[in-house]
Amino acid sequence: MYCSGYMAPEYALEGRFSEKSDVYSFGVLLLEIVSGKKNTKFYDDEQGQNLIAYAWKLWNEENVVKLMDRVICDPKMKAEVIRYAHVGLLCVQEMAKSRPNISTVLSMLSSEIVELPLLTQPAFLASRSASETEPPKRSASKCSVNGVTLTNVEGR
Repeated sequence: MYCSGYMAPEYALEGRFSEKSDVYSFGVLLLEIVSGKKNTKFYDDEQGQNLIAYAWKLWNEENVVKLMDRVICDPKMKAEVIRYAHVGLLCVQEMAKSRPNISTVLSMLSSEIVELPLLTQPAFLASRSASETEPPKRSASKCSVNGVTLTNVEGR
């Protein structure tokens, strides 16, 4: 099963929401920050994986540094990137009870908690089919092809 975006599995599948659902969403956001890629837009063509599955694969290969956004690719950041990816993967655990609460996440990120818990497989690791990865066809007359809108705010 694959679910895109930031929805926790217990909410997406059963409609149950809790503070651990927010932790899941935060974990996805943290992995996006580390990788510089959006979860909803990420797709690894070679492996057919979403961002969470790709991060998990790299973690198991002990190569999670490869997840690091090239813009912040600084050897001095290696330890922090590994820590942030670890915390992000802890936040996206399949079972809500396996995820830390948000105050623990903040302590982990600020290194107040030195030893991080072991990881288990995160949620939503299934591959997407080719049809799910292709952008929807749009009518040029109705929609802009631009994915970003820039606005300049100027004083009077």
